[in-house]
Amino acid sequence: MLKIGVLGLQGAVREHVTSIEACGAEAIVVKTPSQLDEIDGLIMPGGESTTMRRLIDKYHFLDPLKDFAKQGKPLFGTCAGLILLAKNIVGYDESHIGVLDATVERNSFGRQRESFEAELNITDVADDFVGVFIRAPHIVEVGEDVEILSKHNGRIVAARQGHLLGCSFHPELTNDHRMTQLFLNMVKESKEKNYV
Repeated sequence: MLKIGVLGLQGAVREHVTSIEACGAEAIVVKTPSQLDEIDGLIMPGGESTTMRRLIDKYHFLDPLKDFAKQGKPLFGTCAGLILLAKNIVGYDESHIGVLDATVERNSFGRQRESFEAELNITDVADDFVGVFIRAPHIVEVGEDVEILSKHNGRIVAARQGHLLGCSFHPELTNDHRMTQLFLNMVKESKEKNYV
């Protein structure tokens, strides 16, 4: 059985756990860096990216997360998790984990009260996926190895680069588990590759 971690420092952790279990995998809430060795893939949930970064530093997660990505283990960042994954953040000199070859802009869809839902066409997932956008970032541009999976009103809201997946919205806040399933398929592929 696949073991999927959810970074349990802040954000919509419980909802991701529910979605992972609905897809038939084992979910592990990751609270210490040593737990990264026990899992096949990791979801970094939405929340508040500045707060999450502070907690990542406090619990010494930054280098272990970078190593996790370097080992080719799949990472999926949703909303704030996408900001943590991106190589460039508009208006900031430094990235966080900085592994996804993309530039993101924080809060680009407005503040909390401007939260909304939109039907999205997502490559390899669905043409009717309801994305929940809450103070969401968007992807301004991507590198040449990055596949754009979805756009909303001309803005990139989901992208994949090999074993890295990022989206602006919160797939875990709906009962539609197809985005989580896409990530699980990536984890399965990566695991099979490593066994060959």
